[in-house]
Amino acid sequence: MALKAYLRERFFPHLWCPGCGHGTVLNGLLQAIEKMGLSRNEIVMVSGIGCSSRITGYVDFHTLHTIHGRALAFATGVKMARPELNLIVPMGDGDALAIGGNHFIHAARRNIDITAIVMNNRIYGMTGGQFSPLSGEDVRATTAPYLTIDPGFDVVELSKAAGATFVARTTTFHIKQMADIIQQAILHEGFSVVEIFSQCPTYFGRKNKAGDAVDMIAYYKENTTPIGSKAKKENPNLIERGIFVQNEKPEYCNQYEQLVQKAMKGR
Repeated sequence: MALKAYLRERFFPHLWCPGCGHGTVLNGLLQAIEKMGLSRNEIVMVSGIGCSSRITGYVDFHTLHTIHGRALAFATGVKMARPELNLIVPMGDGDALAIGGNHFIHAARRNIDITAIVMNNRIYGMTGGQFSPLSGEDVRATTAPYLTIDPGFDVVELSKAAGATFVARTTTFHIKQMADIIQQAILHEGFSVVEIFSQCPTYFGRKNKAGDAVDMIAYYKENTTPIGSKAKKENPNLIERGIFVQNEKPEYCNQYEQLVQKAMKGR
């Protein structure tokens, strides 16, 4: 099946700014789904609010465009009702780790079979370029004209600590790796987190003199390295990418079904 068969072409051209990395993420996601041969009826995509959340409007799957920060809560309800479906939740900085942070850690703790794609552009793009929990220190934003002092979350370390059984990181430069990781995340039975560095030239790039989209993508190429590489040992400031966690652990919906069956026998 061609990639465009998964798209709602009537909603194109898309609303993302020129150079935004989210379109590349959509491409990687669709490549993974096509490679797996999934039917559109086997997929439910749930999103909240933000630039990243526009993805649900462009794909011809079952989709829910929900309220800010609650995408994982809605996705949990769908998964509990229809555990045979593949739940994919694209999120940005706020949906995942600000207003949505509580849902994020508890979805990871439960190990419910949902794939969370965290598009990390280090800024709130849709609402005007405010700094986010992923901006980090010494970043300029509309709400930080004199630079931020807040330390940023490390999505990988937070996911690991919360109990996610699949945790990975990639970038919009590494599109082949992205598609492969997303495929493995969807196939994994448990809560999967895929962090993707996605450039925002309109707000983050402009405010922080990071250049245009090409410059920002080149930054991902030059400042990331595979997990455990020789380059990381030589330069500890490089950011590692790849699959950090891939563990087998009882999945929440399966455990819940077993509990129901046990209760029914008890009656």
